[in-house]
Amino acid sequence: MYVPVFNALDDAAEIRALVAAAGSAELVTVGPDGYPTSTLLPVVWDDARLVFHMARANPQWRTIGDDAPALAVVTGPQAYVSASWYPSKAEHGRMVPTWNYSAVHVTGRASVRTDEAWLREAVTLLTDRNEEGRADRWHVTDAPTDFVTRQLRAVVGIEVRIEHVEAKAKLSQNRSAADHAGVVTGLDAQDDAQASAVAHAMRTHGARG
Repeated sequence: MYVPVFNALDDAAEIRALVAAAGSAELVTVGPDGYPTSTLLPVVWDDARLVFHMARANPQWRTIGDDAPALAVVTGPQAYVSASWYPSKAEHGRMVPTWNYSAVHVTGRASVRTDEAWLREAVTLLTDRNEEGRADRWHVTDAPTDFVTRQLRAVVGIEVRIEHVEAKAKLSQNRSAADHAGVVTGLDAQDDAQASAVAHAMRTHGARG
């Protein structure tokens, strides 16, 4: 991932929070034919690993060998930025639209897990993370044990041991304070949750230009 200095995210807690907020990642692996394949999957960052599960009917897992290289792409809020939102456009007109976004790339080594105990632990971890804070919280143990066992037979687990993390927040940090504020105002005016989320992230990071 291309990461200019002013777009780099290096705060570990912020990076993990971004992954947790997204809740999913594109798991990219390369098969024996040399071509990449990917599946969007729910993800949990658990210590030094990413935990996934996918449908057993999905052919991707059969192409993942032991310790296979893998890339997990996590995408945060993103939005179009109109050139008309920059106050400096009125001064010289030398502005073009852009796209603001946040993303995390995690690379590591993937292993397929099919044992029931591992799968039960993985889906419990995923469920607990996503049900946290809900008044009507659901637990895996709320379902009959034999039913859960049958469901687990329909999936396989993927564990990616993390080797490298790159994170980027392209949030107009290289613009002047006035232009940065203009983009925030423009995004806030949109009736769009993604645009609002990007505006919130921009307030957090501010302008560096």
